[in-house]
Parts: sequence; structure tokens; C-alpha cells
Amino acid sequence: MKGQYIIEIATSDFSTTSAAVEGGADRIELCANLAEGGTTPSYGLIRKCRETFGISLYPIIRPRGGDFLYSEEEFEIIRQDINICRDFGCDGIVIGMLDEDGGIDIHRTSKLIAAAYPLGVTYHRAFDRCRDPFEAMEQLIDLGCERILTSGQQPGAPEGVEFIAKLNKEASQRIIIMPGSGVRAENIRMLAEKTGCIEFHSSLRGKHPSSMKFIHPAFATSAESYSNNYIDPSEVRALKSILENKD
Repeated sequence: MKGQYIIEIATSDFSTTSAAVEGGADRIELCANLAEGGTTPSYGLIRKCRETFGISLYPIIRPRGGDFLYSEEEFEIIRQDINICRDFGCDGIVIGMLDEDGGIDIHRTSKLIAAAYPLGVTYHRAFDRCRDPFEAMEQLIDLGCERILTSGQQPGAPEGVEFIAKLNKEASQRIIIMPGSGVRAENIRMLAEKTGCIEFHSSLRGKHPSSMKFIHPAFATSAESYSNNYIDPSEVRALKSILENKD
């Protein structure tokens, strides 16, 4: 059904956010360091994107790469970053915390959801590292999360498609199950048909050559020095078109 589906794009800077918006993304997960799975973007980037774009904006709140077991100091950083996002007028946040035994850190996640109110809350792919995903889903429903971003406890959503379908069936519209990781134009129709999900997450990460005219010879082959993150707006449009014409 046309207009039924929602495409969320993970972006890494102002330029890629602008491209995702141009391509018709329905929601932005604003990140830094996507190569590490996404960390909290700068305050300046959050503010500029909020001032510039009317689209639904959900910054990820993750103080570092690595695991999802956080110290008390890191927890306080997360809480302060949530306050900033609320003050800037973001629509929601993206969080995820586990305890050392692979369960949802219920006590501290509850505190973060309360701190974020009235913003929406997505629980990110920390979910894919949890010990008992069905128990975790029930806990996140009880805590008041809007959605779970998941690759079905596999490296990518295409590999986890059968498990995502089971999660979505069990969720029974009590929480949104949003497939992510490896979602592309060539598989999004399959993911939609097999899972029954209506929200999808993709980063569509690419690289674009730098516009620098001077290239230092010692770094001429350095991708880090002379290429930038890039999203092709047409790839966003393709995701939406495939879903809207699925039926």
C-alpha cells in the first residue's frame, strides 16, 4: 500500500543528512563514526540538522564504539547527551545498554527513557547481542520503547530474516521491529515480504572523492585524507519506490 512504509537512513554528517533528505528519507538516525556502528554526533551537527531539516531526527546516543556495557561515568555522559537532544528539539533518540550477562540493563534504560520524555526511543542493535531476544523484547515493550532496530541477531538483516519475521510476529504491533544492517535495494522487497515489517533502516554508505585541488604526494593514496562519506539520493528514492510498488 502506497505510503505504508518508512525508510530510516543512518547519516554521518551534514552532507549525507542533506542527501538522505533530498532522497525522501522518512527519518534520520544521526550518527558519527558509522564504521564503528555509530557514536553520538557533535552538538553542532545535531543543532544544525535540527535547524535545517524538518524531517524526524533521532540522534544515536552512544559514547564510544565497542560493547554496550557502560560504566557509571559513561551512563552520565549518555544522560547529558539525551538532555541536549531534548533541548534541541529532536524527535527521538537511539540507545542501547546491556548488563554483563547479556540482558537488557533495565534499571538504567528505564532512567534514560524517562530522561528523554517526551522524545521517542529506539533501542539499537545492542539488541542483537542480547542473550534472550524474546525476553528482551518484552522488557523493552514494558519500558516504553517505540521500536527495536535489529538484524535478527546476525551480522546482517538478510541473514537474520527468518528470525526477524518471528520477532515481528511475536511483537504483534506492540512495538515496531525495524530491520537494519545490509538493507539495500536488491533485498528490501524480500525483507518486507518475509518479515511483514514496515520500517526499514539503511546507511547506504558510500565514498566521494574530495574536492581538494592540492593533493599532498605523501597522502595521495589515502582514502581517509581525500574522500568523504557520501549518500546518493537516488538510492534512497529507490528503496522507497521498491516498497511503494511492492504490491
